[in-house]
Amino acid sequence: MAVVPSDIALSAQGLRESILRHARYSLAQPWESLSTRQIFECVSLAVRDVLVDRLFDTEQRRRQSDAKCLYYLSIEYLPGRSLANNLINLGLYDPCREALAQMGMDLEAVEASERDAALGNGGLGRLASCFLDSLATLGMPGYGYGINYEYGLFRQEIDHGDQKEKPDNWLAVRSPWQIERPDEACYVPVYGRIEHGVDRPGNYNPMWLDWRLLVGVPYDVLVVGYGGRTVNRLRLFSARASSDFDMQIFHEGDYMMAVQQKIASETVSKVLYPSDAVRPGQELRLVQEYFLVACTLRDIIRRYEAEHTGFDAFPAKVAIHLNDTHPTLAVAELMRILVDERDLPWDKAWQITQASMGYTNHTLLPEALEKWPVDLLEHVLPRHLQIIYEINRRFLEYVASVRPGDHECLRRMSLIEEGAPKQVRMAHLAFVGSHSVNGVSALHSKLVQTTLAPDFHRLWPERFNNKTNGVTPRRWLLQANPLLSGLIRRTIGDGWITDLDQLRGLESRAGDPAFRDEFLAIKRLNKERLARVIVETTGVSVDPGSLFDVQVKRIHEYKRQLLHVMHIVHEYLCLVEDGIAPVAPRTHVFAGKAAPGYRAAKQIIKTICSVGSVINNDRRVDGQLKVVFVPDYRVSLAEQIIPGADLSEQISAAGTEASGTGNMKFAMNGALTIGTPDGANIELLAEVGTDNMFMFGLAADDIRRLRAEGSYHPQDICAHTPRVKRIFDAFDSNLLCPEEPGLLRWIHTSILDRNDVYFHVADLPAYLDLQQRVSTEFSQRASWAAKAILNVARIGRFSSDRTVAEYARDIWRISRG
Repeated sequence: MAVVPSDIALSAQGLRESILRHARYSLAQPWESLSTRQIFECVSLAVRDVLVDRLFDTEQRRRQSDAKCLYYLSIEYLPGRSLANNLINLGLYDPCREALAQMGMDLEAVEASERDAALGNGGLGRLASCFLDSLATLGMPGYGYGINYEYGLFRQEIDHGDQKEKPDNWLAVRSPWQIERPDEACYVPVYGRIEHGVDRPGNYNPMWLDWRLLVGVPYDVLVVGYGGRTVNRLRLFSARASSDFDMQIFHEGDYMMAVQQKIASETVSKVLYPSDAVRPGQELRLVQEYFLVACTLRDIIRRYEAEHTGFDAFPAKVAIHLNDTHPTLAVAELMRILVDERDLPWDKAWQITQASMGYTNHTLLPEALEKWPVDLLEHVLPRHLQIIYEINRRFLEYVASVRPGDHECLRRMSLIEEGAPKQVRMAHLAFVGSHSVNGVSALHSKLVQTTLAPDFHRLWPERFNNKTNGVTPRRWLLQANPLLSGLIRRTIGDGWITDLDQLRGLESRAGDPAFRDEFLAIKRLNKERLARVIVETTGVSVDPGSLFDVQVKRIHEYKRQLLHVMHIVHEYLCLVEDGIAPVAPRTHVFAGKAAPGYRAAKQIIKTICSVGSVINNDRRVDGQLKVVFVPDYRVSLAEQIIPGADLSEQISAAGTEASGTGNMKFAMNGALTIGTPDGANIELLAEVGTDNMFMFGLAADDIRRLRAEGSYHPQDICAHTPRVKRIFDAFDSNLLCPEEPGLLRWIHTSILDRNDVYFHVADLPAYLDLQQRVSTEFSQRASWAAKAILNVARIGRFSSDRTVAEYARDIWRISRG
């Protein structure tokens, strides 16, 4: 029976006693000798005790109700720091602060000693973490599954404008939030060969032999919902070598081989997204993805079979969700387990698999839609390739029966892409193997149906749906912006924390001068905090009174950081060549990581830094314009940047951003958005109103038409638009790169000579005009404050609670419990 924490255990006194107990008995250290990091461990372990008790209560309720559970597979998560989030959701933040103050410690200093969990890269991982928070807050049975990366992506340093990737060994010091479960380890076969045979009745009976065994050791991270009633688990697997396999090699005398096998096995969970530019990296990435799905499905089936006999009830008790294409091998793995290990007939196994699986597509970019060479799959997972071929054979037979004679349709829809090399289309496997396929914004879902998978949509229109993304207000408003959330709580109460639509109660305050002044005062304090972060990380001093124009996200050509740079260059040239000062001084803030092998993205970072260096050191600018690139973007840094933003740049080329969630976080914190009709920007505009957002640029249909017609010629626009030409002339000269002549000429080549794939030049004139309007409106402080307040008030639709509730109702069929 679970032990329910007493009131005293949840008081400042109880926490103090628990913290001191962990110092003595968990760390075996006297309190007086502890470092701040060690104090963080003691506090976290004390909080974890409460989480464990609540976990036992949660799981006991679920066993009694035999509730259907969600199992959410994601190759990455970005939870950020956990201490403050757990304290807030448990209602223990103030008692903990009081307890630490009694012991001479500051809670914020303790929080700052926690490293971000390096389990993800960008929006995909952060979305997954928001979903876990919402599942627990809504009281829904949902478990996350991922890989316990030892190094994560990388720690970014900027050296003279160049990105340097440093190891992010976040687990070098143990995480107090992780609970190791070696007794629930999973065994994962890889490589080997297929021996073709028949069973006694004469049916084909392939045997997967001579495989190498990996061991997946689970580590649980407990996820508590707001209010503390429900605690779910995020289960992360670390790869280990099989001790039996290693000992066999040892006994044979090949000690070096045994060591190499161990190292190779444990490499599987070392690093997030190993480079797939070379074959070994591609192979490691495939093994990683299979390791995740194999461990997850072993765990799911173990849990299911502990309570049920047979698999007839499996889809009624188990919902498996694939967060993008990375876990799509789950389709083949579940079929392998059901057919090979549980001896189910193929048709029955397929019915169970389809009914259990759901798939979210997160991208339309061809390079992000995974395809695996057939020969690589055959080398790593020979039995799974057989299963995929059999799925494809049966699927194409069905397509041929409904589209007779349409051989081109068969080619387009096949799971196998013919060519050199022949490849397996993982998105197609997800389309075929899932009962639900969704996009993550209204526009994106429409494009999935009309451009990415039109044949599949025609075949199964009922399978496709939209679930617009959302973000958790607990992390991105209550925790990240305590000053603003405090104002909101004093004004409309606490209900909005779990029902974000209640922020509509702030609408009437947009016209209240006293409320506007208090709102602006809070924004100023958040900007001062951000200014301190900027000077500490970049050495550049910025004016908190200037307009903070912010673009922080993964660096990619389609996200068009380069378009933002073009506006900066325009501002600079107007100032130093034309003598026209900006209506409002601006500080342009960039942050984000470029993939290590993505040369163009690294050039964009170099460009931002070079342009910033020239502008920041030009005395003629006189503080009217500043440009900074803040290194090592991560969740804890985002929590400091977003509350201090005035303007949020969401300027991707229309039809390229699936949704975006930064747009939601910024608006939630009182920034106005300048954006294109892309992703969730369209829905954000519908909610906050055209007067409270700045929208420009070609629509996705316009871009698609121009591409199809071949009628877009950026060189002509540049030649006939003087202000555009002047910007490109500056890039071609050494004005913006005096220390490295010729550094920025690549922009001319990339944009003008290669036909501007992401339509920078097409959207640039409208962008420049709209930015002028932004400056004018920012100088009208009362009006700007009213618009910012209305952004906060009307952001309710973009809570991840709403998104998760829609998934639960329409796809997962799970309920509160």
